[in-house]
Amino acid sequence: MVALAAMAMVSCSSVSKGPGGQISKVKYNHLVPNERLVASDRSILFERQYLLYGAVSRAEQMERAGHYYAFNWKVTDRSQPVTVHFEYRQSKSGLEVRTMDAEVDDVRRSNWTKFEVTGPAYRADGTVTAWRVSLRRGDEELASQQSYLWE
Repeated sequence: MVALAAMAMVSCSSVSKGPGGQISKVKYNHLVPNERLVASDRSILFERQYLLYGAVSRAEQMERAGHYYAFNWKVTDRSQPVTVHFEYRQSKSGLEVRTMDAEVDDVRRSNWTKFEVTGPAYRADGTVTAWRVSLRRGDEELASQQSYLWE
């Protein structure tokens, strides 16, 4: 059980640099509310409680089940907006690539952008098997990072 708890929250600290920026940290959490979690590290239990905060009924908790990603990044030119582009594949959708975008107008020295694959998308198409995130400004890719299974 402790091994499962350790797998519940993974942090990848390898820095991925590009021509105009870098992605310095990726935080990942797979929330399965009906799974009993025994963890020796209290931060793993805290993250689960944080994600479930306010979900009172079983249905509300199950609606929050899924994958949570947080990306820490920075760019060299902070004067213009940046689009954080998240691509992912899920176990039941084969090689179909799904995307999410977050437009960041107020670019700071260090930025966090979060994405969630939860609710109906998670229930219908299953777990996320591979992902890729990129920082973009127009057609220019400033930096990117991907999971091991991304092709």
